[in-house]
Amino acid sequence: MPAVEQTDPDGVDFGWVMQVTFVTTILVGSPIVVLASFGTVLPTWTSRALFAVRVGAVVWFLTAIGVYLYARYRR
Repeated sequence: MPAVEQTDPDGVDFGWVMQVTFVTTILVGSPIVVLASFGTVLPTWTSRALFAVRVGAVVWFLTAIGVYLYARYRR
C-alpha cells in the first residue's frame, strides 16, 4: 500500500489554499459569470468563451486572495 503524504507547513499551507480556491471559484464563480453575462451581448461562441475566461480570471484572483488571507489569519 502506498504511503500517504503528510506535510507540516511553516505558515500558510499553499496546497490547501489552492484546493479551496479551486472549489470555491467553481461553486461561487460560475453563478457570478452567468449573472454578469445577462447584461452583455455575446453573439458567438468565441465571445462567450472569452467573456467567461475574463470574468473567471477576476473571480479566481479575488477568491485566491481571500482564501490566502483567511488561511494566514487562522494560522
